[in-house]
Amino acid sequence: MIVTQDDETIDQILSSVESICKKYPEKYWLELDKAQSYPTEFVKSMTESGHLNALIPTKYGGAGLSLLIAARILEKIHQSGCNAAAAHAQMYTMGSILKYGSEAQKSKWLPLIAKGEVRLQAFGVSEPEAGTDTSSISTTAIRKENKYILNGQKIWTSRALHSDLMILLAKTKSKNDRNSKSDGLSLFLIDIRESLGSGMTIRPIETMINHSTTEVFFDNLEISHDSLIGKENEGFKQVLNSMNAERILIAAECIGDSSWFIQKAVDYAKDRKVFNKRIGENQGIQFPISRCYAETEAAKLAVYNAAARYDAGKACGTEANIAKLLAADASWNSANACLQTHGGFGFAKEYHIERKFRETRLYQVAPISTNFILSHIAEHKLGLPRSF
Repeated sequence: MIVTQDDETIDQILSSVESICKKYPEKYWLELDKAQSYPTEFVKSMTESGHLNALIPTKYGGAGLSLLIAARILEKIHQSGCNAAAAHAQMYTMGSILKYGSEAQKSKWLPLIAKGEVRLQAFGVSEPEAGTDTSSISTTAIRKENKYILNGQKIWTSRALHSDLMILLAKTKSKNDRNSKSDGLSLFLIDIRESLGSGMTIRPIETMINHSTTEVFFDNLEISHDSLIGKENEGFKQVLNSMNAERILIAAECIGDSSWFIQKAVDYAKDRKVFNKRIGENQGIQFPISRCYAETEAAKLAVYNAAARYDAGKACGTEANIAKLLAADASWNSANACLQTHGGFGFAKEYHIERKFRETRLYQVAPISTNFILSHIAEHKLGLPRSF
């Protein structure tokens, strides 16, 4: 699907996304949640429609769209009551591959990813002792002739069991040889299919939401030297491109969640009667929902602004962080307002509120915590002393 980015085409894309989402109603997601299963059919539909290859350039068979349009696609998915977390990594990992990957890597993998023949859904960065502090990772990649030998562990590597490729951040310099905390890290593109059973082990982690997350172990896994993305020891800078995209895209998902919660609350408030009066006639019900709507509209502007800066090649780290902060807060506030509006029925699984409530809570913590964003603003925008 090759498209231009005029308003009419954007509307067509979003309409197509919405029509696909209607095939996967709330009951579909409820059953998956109960079984803790991956939404294979939904991801397949989104892949076949071309929506997941939004950021892959047309020369490699993708749609060649902007990050802003990709954000709106994910927003629409969540606004429709679906969950894009099962597939969004295929979008934000493009940030590092497109900017730093070799032509050989892009020519080999991107057409296959665009066609859905190969899945890139795994992003191996966090470790048990290095989550937010990415520069302190301990997984090593030691160069040996024309290979690298990987040893270490990653955690919270979502979708690793449903992906063919993984982008991995590893240490390629010892601590004593590094010029700075961010020096000596390198980025790799790993074929999971070849690695499983040859030094890679993946174990699922049970969580409060159906997120298909895992821990990944590397025990003398050999990978070829051409798995390296970009220049050796410059992986931290390279991975930031994907991290900024990730924060913007997940912020867009939060906007979609928030809109879903608001609509659910409005619909219920119009319908539910207590003391022979619709509860939506009470300002005590109206005002919290109205405030959530205002917060969501404001956060949406921040998300779209961050995406536009990213597309223009401008610095957007702070904007991406702020967008994620505001959008995550908006979705969480809307979740609470929606649950409160529904009262006891909000806790019943058949209303779907409690499931989405759990899902949107994640984004107060991941992929970057609210407090870490605030510390970034304090240090880099307000000039306050570093707090950690």
